[in-house]
Amino acid sequence: MLDDSLLDAPEALARADLHDLLRGAAEAGARVRTAVRHATESGLTELKPDGRPRAVLIAGPGTAATGVADLIGALAGTGCPVVRLAPTGVAPAAGALRWSLPGWTGPVDLLLIVTPDGTEPGLTLLAEQAYRRGCTVVAVAPARTPLAESVEGSHGLTVPMATSPAAAYGTTYGEAESRVSTREEPTGPSDPTAPAQPDPAGPGSLGRPGAAHGVPEDRGPLTSPHNDPPEAPAAAPGTLWALLTPLLVLLDRTGLIAAPVDTLQKVADRLDDVAERCGPAITTYSNPAKTLATELSESLPLIWTEGQTAGMAGRRFAAALAELAGHAALAAELPEALPAHAALLAGGIAGGADSDDFFRDRVEEPAVLRARVVLLRERPSDAGGLTAAPAARELTHSHDTPLSELEPEDGSDLERLAELIAITDFAAVYLALASGGRS
Repeated sequence: MLDDSLLDAPEALARADLHDLLRGAAEAGARVRTAVRHATESGLTELKPDGRPRAVLIAGPGTAATGVADLIGALAGTGCPVVRLAPTGVAPAAGALRWSLPGWTGPVDLLLIVTPDGTEPGLTLLAEQAYRRGCTVVAVAPARTPLAESVEGSHGLTVPMATSPAAAYGTTYGEAESRVSTREEPTGPSDPTAPAQPDPAGPGSLGRPGAAHGVPEDRGPLTSPHNDPPEAPAAAPGTLWALLTPLLVLLDRTGLIAAPVDTLQKVADRLDDVAERCGPAITTYSNPAKTLATELSESLPLIWTEGQTAGMAGRRFAAALAELAGHAALAAELPEALPAHAALLAGGIAGGADSDDFFRDRVEEPAVLRARVVLLRERPSDAGGLTAAPAARELTHSHDTPLSELEPEDGSDLERLAELIAITDFAAVYLALASGGRS
């Protein structure tokens, strides 16, 4: 169950947010700027490559690496094959994962390694294998990690991963009160360097004052009963942009993707704008992310997308809902989503009782899980061109299925994509926090 009162209680949200997910979503723009600076300092903006690679190979663990490969593939289009190297292993732990190059990999190919960890032995072995084949290697990983040192030792290029601005100032999990602004109206993204206010219940605690706003004691997969901060999930907001931005700078230099530095600065500004509109201090009725989280509670989201970049945003949204909120969702692209999901719109999907039993006990009857369509479009409706959106609306209305629509404001492909990702990231975080990580 979603606790609506918690959504409009910024201080209680901060106490429940043990992973700093809201901070990560708000700092996405700052991460883009920091990543551009790291890419510039690493010399990516001065590269003069001979031409495009034959193929781009992308390896890395977790949801963020999958999103990086998906987004680069969508932006590259037919200009160059983009292949994600999926890991193998007996467990998802860093030490158990292994990657291998396709047999055709050679000197004309480009290997991109992305990881927020940098301690994976499998990625180090992959970089060494690529060096033996003459394949160019570029890695985005935390500085001074085994992977970073290995790539540099193999004549590759490593770009330090942009960390959270708060980490540079030693902000701890116990400083919960400073993580969310309690202003009634936003004037910009929250300042991560602001001095912390002490928690009335003591440093690092959840604080019983949150109980008045329904902060659950028995939390789901996102929380820990201890004061030590648990490991942040791979789908945490901000990680995607920290890993992706240096690669956009690199691929812009190769001519594969149009992502000049000034466009990336506009992307950062768009992320900041979304952070202002979707911040925890903005009430639900005027906050698109909180509204979407409320709409998706007690439903099965069917995420329908139109456009290549919107398809990537939809798949990431489904992954974030599952990993952060424990909320199942299905993503599909229009127009194929219409026949694929039509049967799901016909009625209750799970939890319904026998409708023929008139004398059944409705008090103890579980809620029927109904589908809700979320339509993500990469272009505004007035942009013209062929669209399946009218057919999607007609199908949902014919089945009395609720429909939520998100359309970004006008701008470049990257700006529109950034807006869709940012709003859906905030929505997944709010759904996770207000439902206790259990949907």
